Amino acid sequence: MTVDEIGERLGAHVAAGELLGLAWLVAIGDDVTTGAIGHLDATRATPIRTDTIFRISSMTKPLTAAAASILIDDGVLDPADPVDRLLPELANPRVLAKPTAEVTDTVAANRPITVDDVLTFRLGWGMDFADFSPKPFDAAWSALGLGWGPPTPARMLPPDTWLRRLGTLPLQYQPGERWLYHVGASILGVLVARAAGKPLSEFLAERILRPLGMTDTGFSVPPGALARFGTHYADIDGARTVFDPVDGQWSTPPAFEGGGDGLVSTLADYHRFARMLREGGELDGIRVLSEHAVTTMTTNHLTAEQLARGGPGPGDSAGWGYGVGVQLRDQPDGPRAGAYGWAGGLGSTWSNDGAVTAILLTNETWSSAGPSPVFATFEQILGETARRRDPL
Repeated sequence: MTVDEIGERLGAHVAAGELLGLAWLVAIGDDVTTGAIGHLDATRATPIRTDTIFRISSMTKPLTAAAASILIDDGVLDPADPVDRLLPELANPRVLAKPTAEVTDTVAANRPITVDDVLTFRLGWGMDFADFSPKPFDAAWSALGLGWGPPTPARMLPPDTWLRRLGTLPLQYQPGERWLYHVGASILGVLVARAAGKPLSEFLAERILRPLGMTDTGFSVPPGALARFGTHYADIDGARTVFDPVDGQWSTPPAFEGGGDGLVSTLADYHRFARMLREGGELDGIRVLSEHAVTTMTTNHLTAEQLARGGPGPGDSAGWGYGVGVQLRDQPDGPRAGAYGWAGGLGSTWSNDGAVTAILLTNETWSSAGPSPVFATFEQILGETARRRDPL
């Protein structure tokens, strides 16, 4: 598939007004091709470039999981250990008697929350992809100001305050019982910071970002780089509305460095991270993770029963490793079994499928119905490329 063919297929979505702009990367081994289509904002004055900085939201999760995996490699963390030692706020948890119960109707947890529970999103808190109906727990969560929905880094509580308030709530399910989305990554960011004895941003920079040369990835955009950072948009009642301006929530360092959704990055930076994983934890002679850690990150940990009750993909098509979704079956015109990666609700996606890496970054938030059609087109491009493995 040629560069022009990829650009034409993705560009049709921009031309149709589905989104203002995007940047893409498709790599087969060391053969890397990128493109940029559309504009940074609704004025259409500044084109998006391949070095544009984007809010990557949930594509933060794999980086936070990699940081925790480094600490496991170092012997600082053990997946089997309870988190109580570093997160005493979460000791002796109570559990809702049933998911729809009032928050005062609880039973004792069967066991403590472990590091592995947090990494695999089976700690007992999170979004249930199989049931979005409102419950008393949701109201209690919101009343405590713990943050729910699209990332809002400037409005989040400091991490110690956030965790202390979180610890006053019961778990929704017993530790290890269910896969529930997102909250585990937020907790994991705090766990990494406490285990490392420094802010999450510093540990990421020291052990992942600087070693890999990821110079444009962080929890905020420095003033000198704001020219490469655009406005982000959301569809509200059918109208394109500003979600975050250039000088908005990512223009200054946040109090809460969100391990689940807080980072910004570029095509080139994220490709460095993806290549490191694809090459077994080492890139350009620099080892970031052990091969065992990469295998553990990119292997499904969910049981068949857990997948049947609600996992990261439709039905039981995808499982969960450490911070990444893992494809369990070949998808027609899409990723193959064994592919792994993750997407962000602010309009981004990444996957490694064999020797093929694919990244798509946009400036439009997904709607409540899910990703916009351009993402299905990109998955088809990835699937076709992975099956053909033709040089671009």
